Amino acid sequence: MRRAAAPARYAPQDDGAFAMSEALTVIDWRTPAGVVDELMRACHDDPCAWLGMHEVSLGVVVRALISNAERVVAVPLAGGPERPLLKVHPDGYFEGLVGRDRFDYFLRVTTNGHVWEVDDAYRYGTQLSAHDLYLFNEGSHERLYDWLGAQPVTVDGVSGTRFAVWAPNARRVSVVGDFNLWDARRHCLRRHPGAGIWELFVPGAVAGQRYKFDVLGAHGHGLQKTDPLALATEPQPGTAGVISAAGTGSDAYQWGDDDWLAARTERDWHAAPLSIYELHLGSWRRKDANAYLSYAEVADELVPYVLEHGFTHVQFMPLAEYPFDGSWGYQPVSLFAATARFGAPDELRLLIDRLHQAGIGVLVDWVPAHFPGDGHGLERFDGTCLYEHEDPRRGRHPDWDTLIYNYGRREVVSFLLSSAFVWIDRFHVDGLRVDAVASMLYLDYSRENGEWLPNEFGGRENIEAEAFLRELNTRLHRAFPGVLTIAEESTAWPGVTNFVHAGGLGFDFKWNMGWMHDTLSYMGREPVHRSWHHDQLTFGMVYAFHENFVLPLSHDEVVHGKGTLLGRMPGDRWQQFANLRAYYGFMWAHPGKKLLFMGGEFAQEREWNHDQSLDWHLLAGHEHRGMQALVGDLNGAYRERAPLHELDGDEQGFRWLIVDAATDSLLAFERRDRAGNSVVVVCNFTPVVRHEFRLGVPRAGAWRELLNSDSHLYGGSNVGNVGAIASLPQPAHGCEHSVVLTVPPLATLYLALERAPQSWAEERQPLEPESDARA
Repeated sequence: MRRAAAPARYAPQDDGAFAMSEALTVIDWRTPAGVVDELMRACHDDPCAWLGMHEVSLGVVVRALISNAERVVAVPLAGGPERPLLKVHPDGYFEGLVGRDRFDYFLRVTTNGHVWEVDDAYRYGTQLSAHDLYLFNEGSHERLYDWLGAQPVTVDGVSGTRFAVWAPNARRVSVVGDFNLWDARRHCLRRHPGAGIWELFVPGAVAGQRYKFDVLGAHGHGLQKTDPLALATEPQPGTAGVISAAGTGSDAYQWGDDDWLAARTERDWHAAPLSIYELHLGSWRRKDANAYLSYAEVADELVPYVLEHGFTHVQFMPLAEYPFDGSWGYQPVSLFAATARFGAPDELRLLIDRLHQAGIGVLVDWVPAHFPGDGHGLERFDGTCLYEHEDPRRGRHPDWDTLIYNYGRREVVSFLLSSAFVWIDRFHVDGLRVDAVASMLYLDYSRENGEWLPNEFGGRENIEAEAFLRELNTRLHRAFPGVLTIAEESTAWPGVTNFVHAGGLGFDFKWNMGWMHDTLSYMGREPVHRSWHHDQLTFGMVYAFHENFVLPLSHDEVVHGKGTLLGRMPGDRWQQFANLRAYYGFMWAHPGKKLLFMGGEFAQEREWNHDQSLDWHLLAGHEHRGMQALVGDLNGAYRERAPLHELDGDEQGFRWLIVDAATDSLLAFERRDRAGNSVVVVCNFTPVVRHEFRLGVPRAGAWRELLNSDSHLYGGSNVGNVGAIASLPQPAHGCEHSVVLTVPPLATLYLALERAPQSWAEERQPLEPESDARA
């Protein structure tokens, strides 16, 4: 049995420090040799139990691990004699009794004759609240980015960064970075066992410095991981996080979009025009073949371009940091950090701010369906399947060879909720287009029999993913009124855009993939064969009001050997352009919001390549300028004419006038608004001019061409109807009145009773026709 130690007696030494009487027993304050060895090898699971200042029976001891140091002295902040520490390990482990009572101190270190001062991270206690820990483990934390990761904070007047990470099965977690020479022994984190969180405040770690988490995994393997909650990352090929000033919880960036955000809360986007310009920042425009435009440089060019061509929103393909350019961002590693390819996070804020101040909304692609297996990412983050499922039948996508989030793990739900929130909260985006929703909802997605596991009821539905999507939409809409969520969902899953309380998933809109596939298939056929496939144009109206739809002509339609939209049109060059113009006219008049991928507005002729800029030189040709003018005028008509957008999701806003003219490949319909105003649309998908064509109209009066896709303005043959067309009291197509038209070849007409606004159409000058315009 060990005797209790006698009270300590301290005597001042020549250098003013305190030393313990040699008569005292020291076994109750010295670090056991085995612990020293583990600390020096960075494999001890609780370094905070030893490093820093601790009370022992003899008084107070200070211990420090500073590799390669020759001498370490504890210096009281309040003044007084220094307390030298004993060097007990040659690589730099120091400890010493420094007095009877606790005091604040810093360390004065001598290395290779150089003296420097450092604050001791281990003299600070935990900075995490029990409430945050509870919400995180419960799966209801919405703002982990204010709490985990790297948070610049001030503790007791000292500036530094609090690092915190979830790694419940790790044996040890350290933070390494520019502030500690990337030495995993210097800043081993404190474990919060119940929550699985590791945390440490590191004084002197400041914004702009790089860092990673050095993890000793559950099975003893060392891993270096990018912070899952990093708010900024270093440029490629580096994979470190960067301490961001935005981690303080209040953006340093000074926003100027208050009016936009206030108006957004009042906007009903279901009854408003929504025309989306989808773009990939790395290939919209470039400085040259090897240099991107920065976020700020994109702002200078994109804002006036979008304004000129009438889109209401831009949609950026994924901006969260991703390692592989060829994934286009759809395999993200850092779901909270804007990619550093185009600049710092504040530059992205500038781009979004400029768009908002110009009245343009901003949507971003968000990818909660899967993540890549890059070693620095989330895969086996703490040596176990933490974010993903262990069983590959649940945890791996066969199509993309990526990993699937475990939506049944509540901490993963908190992580994904917070990722969605950060883009709206910190970057002011107006909505998320959620990628690959179908792959989330079905357990057998792209799997054969035996390659998937059924749910607890034996079905193919992913009940946990379904619950997550409902929770996501509920929380986002409650926290950010007016913000949109749009699902890329390609199946007939019921109620994707229905309210959560009514059994739906709660999305605002869903991509209408069926409409896109059917109509592109139809348009790709030679006109002589289209009569046999007329239902591909009309079938979409059977289900058009079952969901709130976006009609997407996205990047997926111009890659992987599909060519371009123009290239998929049949016929000679004139007919290809005419077909595409007619198709756009049909799309912009059809119920559903609009989305067009960059380059489609001027008929890009080369398949999209993420490594190259769009072919802007094509605008030297009049057909391409005409297509661009048409898209601008379609957006103008769509925005200014309420019948084309106000009742998009209501069957009262649509009526077929001609639906069964399959032999002529012609159709006509009426779009209405709440006030009863109409736009009548006629589409002719043959190269035959229809003279003296009688069309029923909903009202008597003088009808004018609001838009004609065959106009010289757009590179067409200029067949059409000049001036007003007086209706006659002669019934046709279920209407009491009718007009007699000339219907141009391969063209779409919009007709309206009132005079067309001059602001967007009548001021245009005709393009010069080609000498051999049409065969």
